[in-house]
Amino acid sequence: MARIAFLGLGVMGFPMAGHLMRAGHGVTVYNRSPAKAQAWVAQHGGTHAPTPREAASGADFVMACVGNDDDLRQVCLGADGAFAGMTPGAVFVDHTTVSAKVTRELAEAARQAGLGYVDAPVSGGQSGAENGQLSVMCGGTPEDYASAKPVIDAYARICRRMGDAGAGQMAKMCNQIAIAGLVQGLSESLAFAERAGLDIELLVEVISQGAAGSWQMVNRHKTMAEGHFDHGFAVDWMRKDLAICLETADEIGASLPVTALVDQFYHEVQRMGGGRWDTSSLIARLRR
Repeated sequence: MARIAFLGLGVMGFPMAGHLMRAGHGVTVYNRSPAKAQAWVAQHGGTHAPTPREAASGADFVMACVGNDDDLRQVCLGADGAFAGMTPGAVFVDHTTVSAKVTRELAEAARQAGLGYVDAPVSGGQSGAENGQLSVMCGGTPEDYASAKPVIDAYARICRRMGDAGAGQMAKMCNQIAIAGLVQGLSESLAFAERAGLDIELLVEVISQGAAGSWQMVNRHKTMAEGHFDHGFAVDWMRKDLAICLETADEIGASLPVTALVDQFYHEVQRMGGGRWDTSSLIARLRR
């Protein structure tokens, strides 16, 4: 069993770190608000540390799941950053959805310090984290990936290496691009059905068994119909992810017209006060 530091105990990181503990690893956690780290230790055991550096000291693997590029730099770099506390040969695994640019920057900093680095963003939402059923898209050297995968498997349904550093983040962008268009299409379908006077449950029972079926349809149609948008992954975070997708598309010359449009629809949801609603709340703007 490995010695692991886990940095960031939000709606994803909190249960993910718990799965590592249940798998038998020794886990030390760090969170920007110490009360959350103390609550995690009270629930799962293990220990907590006041800085990323102290959490990472002596760890075989350091896992991170924080907010954005700046948050990730903060927990990695500087006198109190994880890299300063890690032993050469240890591997840093980043589960945050960030830009490929910062990933490559930090992977190079890790390499110069004698550390491994795997970018490993996840998909599956809060329920996937809680149930240990996340899809994990990884970038890094084959050696670093092979070393980290048995640890990641504690909360993964599937884990695959997509290529070198940054490839995991590029794959996660593909994931968010696909979700954006899918949720908008589902929202329009359900809103149309409501206007047409159709029974939503009966409709979904029929069309989910055909070509229109999707995970979002099966798992979100009921709460979308009821106007309940409390499934964890917030509109604010989705807009952060889509901004990364759109910026990267400009850099590589890719066209994302639907993604750009849906991003603006999410902006409308934010203006309605729905920044903390989950991403299925796109249907709310169609009901105004």
